[in-house]
Parts: sequence; C-alpha cells; structure tokens
Amino acid sequence: MTNTLNEKFKSGFIAIAGAPNAGKSTLLNRILGEKIAITSRKAQTTRNRIMGILHRPQHQMIFMDTPGVHKPKGELNKRMVDSALSSIGDVDLILFIADVSKPDNPSESIIVERLKNEKKPVILALNKIDLIKNNLIDDVVEEWSGKLSFNRIFPISARHGTDVELMLEYMGSLLQEGYPYYPDDMLTDSPERFIVAEMIREKIFRYTGQEIPYSTAVTIDSFKAPQDDSSLTRIHATIHVEHDSQKGIVIGKGGEKLKKIGEESRKEIERFVDGKVFLKLFVHVQKNWRKDTRALRRFGY
Repeated sequence: MTNTLNEKFKSGFIAIAGAPNAGKSTLLNRILGEKIAITSRKAQTTRNRIMGILHRPQHQMIFMDTPGVHKPKGELNKRMVDSALSSIGDVDLILFIADVSKPDNPSESIIVERLKNEKKPVILALNKIDLIKNNLIDDVVEEWSGKLSFNRIFPISARHGTDVELMLEYMGSLLQEGYPYYPDDMLTDSPERFIVAEMIREKIFRYTGQEIPYSTAVTIDSFKAPQDDSSLTRIHATIHVEHDSQKGIVIGKGGEKLKKIGEESRKEIERFVDGKVFLKLFVHVQKNWRKDTRALRRFGY
C-alpha cells in the first residue's frame, strides 16, 4: 500500500460504542479475522480503548473498540465510560452496537442521548439476532428507528458473521477519500505486552467467580523475545487483587486455579506470538487499587 493519494481509496476512524456485553469486542475480532480484544460473558470486560485496522484494496477502516457505556460507580468505571464517550468525538463514523437478546435500556439511553446532536454518520448494529425469533427482528428495527436518526440499521450476528460484511461495505462507502493511515501489515496499535496482559485477564474472567475479575489487573513484569528459533518467549506477569481473600481464590486449592489460568493463557499467547512460551504468573495484593488514582495510572487506566 503506497502513501500517495488515490482518488478511489478511502480511509477513516470508526468508534464501536455500546452497552457492556453488547458484543463490541466479538464484532471487532470478527471484522479483523484475528483476536486482539478479549471477550467474556461477563459485562464490562473491555477497560481500555483498543484499535483494530481493517485493510481492503479500496479502503482502510480503523476501528476503536471502547469500554461499555454504563452509569459508572467508582473511579475505574468512570474512567472507562469517559474513555468510551470521548472516543465518539474523535472519529469519522460511529458504529453503535446493541444486544437485541438482552437490551440494556439505561446504558443504551446514555449513548442515544450522547448521539442526538452528533453530525457524523451513525450506523446501528442490532447484534445477536441469532438469539431471538426471526419474526421479531422487524419489530426491533422499527423500535430503534424511532430512537435516533441512524444512517442505516443492520441486524447482525457478530458471533456467526451474519451480514457483517454487508455492513462493512456500507460503512466503507461513507468514508472520505484519503491516504491510508497505517501500513498494510499493521493490525493494531496495541503493544504485545498489552495484548498478552489482556489474554491473561480474559482467563481470570473465565475461571474465577462473579466478582473476582472486576477486582483484578494484570501487569507484564518482563517480556523476553526468543533469541533464536529454538528458544522460548519468556513472560513474567503479576495478577493484582484488592484483598487477601481474593488472592486465595485466584491461586485456588493447591495452586490449581492459578495453574489453570496460566496454562490456558499460555496456549493463547503461543498462538498470538506464533511460538513456544514460558509463562510465570504471580499474585499480588494491592489494597483497593480501583479507588487509587496512582495505581490506576500504573495499571494503564
């Protein structure tokens, strides 16, 4: 891909906004054909803005996966929501995604209110249509049509890919002519350390109880790339929790829970780095870190 202006080439930034658990990260991974954003059945999995770049012969679409918008409680959640809402103002196009199987009316209302005076194009993706009856889809589309003047509404399934390509073609047509912003071999601006930490955090969501994941943060203490084809990528990471009791839960009886988190994380990281990985996990108690602004900054929030 060259850096000379092509009259037919289009590029632009797109914010993916929605309530917690609407399927934003699943959709981004589907669009890119690669996993760069973690997913979970638990709400509020995404904490940071994650950028994914889709390269096509005639356009480059830069997607911003944002934290789920909700009424925040606590400093961490406030920062997450502020990050999501501020991203809406920094893009060329907004993709609003809503879960039709489990609507989150309070959170969705916050986004609708934010978008009422927005002059840039807004596309609505009604996600998880595979989880409702087909004869209800038209009713849902009609209901949403009365909430905001969307450029287009697409009933989709991010999980199965239903009509995602059709939606992408339409969004591409809305972009302005311009240069590609990034080289065509670049998938995301997130560093390897960030993505690895997110992969570990995803496994904490999967293998611990309802409240534990929200009290954890992951930092990468060391990341040593292999020196030759036969050596390992060596990673040391720390799981930070808020209380001693949570440390015991994450470690588990005889260390079994931490071992499971480590094993599953290592498998995913090996696919990501395309090589063998040695992963060492530690658990550290950082008292009430979600209320500590200095700790939040240190953990990247």
